[in-house]
Amino acid sequence: MLDYQLQGDVAIATLDDGKANAVGHTFIDAVDESLQRANTEAKAICLVGRQGVFSGGFDLKELQKGEQEREALVRRGAELLLRIFMHPQPVVVACTGHAVAAGAFVLLSADTRIGALGDYKIGLNETAIGLTLPVFGFELSKARLSPRYHSAAVTQAQLYDASQAMEVGFIDSAVALEEVVSSALEHAASLSEIAGDAYAYNKTGIRQSTADAIAASLN
Repeated sequence: MLDYQLQGDVAIATLDDGKANAVGHTFIDAVDESLQRANTEAKAICLVGRQGVFSGGFDLKELQKGEQEREALVRRGAELLLRIFMHPQPVVVACTGHAVAAGAFVLLSADTRIGALGDYKIGLNETAIGLTLPVFGFELSKARLSPRYHSAAVTQAQLYDASQAMEVGFIDSAVALEEVVSSALEHAASLSEIAGDAYAYNKTGIRQSTADAIAASLN
């Protein structure tokens, strides 16, 4: 699932399960390991998906096992999103294709998101499949999405291509698929030059109220 490398001051965590990069326990463990290693070995981290797919959302097979298993996975997912959101270093995502549901929430948790132009969908489809959002869903979407599109994105389950997703707030820029990873790495390297105590302090400062609300829902 995980290929972890260092390129200068940037940790590169490439996630590839050969399928949809579903957010299951293996995905969570892989990203968590990458964050921990980057915190001691690098100055910024870049999360990269597989070609055509960043992540298709929570692992449905795990969710369908039962209420206890579903609650355990969603809680671990929420905790991971919170760790990404408050990670003291720059977190850049190379969104290499589809990013839906929990995959889109990873985008909302990161600092900078570079998306791939093409026939890919980004967004929150929970309403369309009859699911209600946990607190982390409301808080992250409120913090990162444009107020103009917030209702359509969350309540109406609108999915967007990269150009539209940039306007909505899921990603920050969109480039050709073959340029996504290199663009993300270039941006991460640039951010690594200003990373440090001031970056961490200011990042966590502007995100603290959102993080507190998510943390309170997990207690």
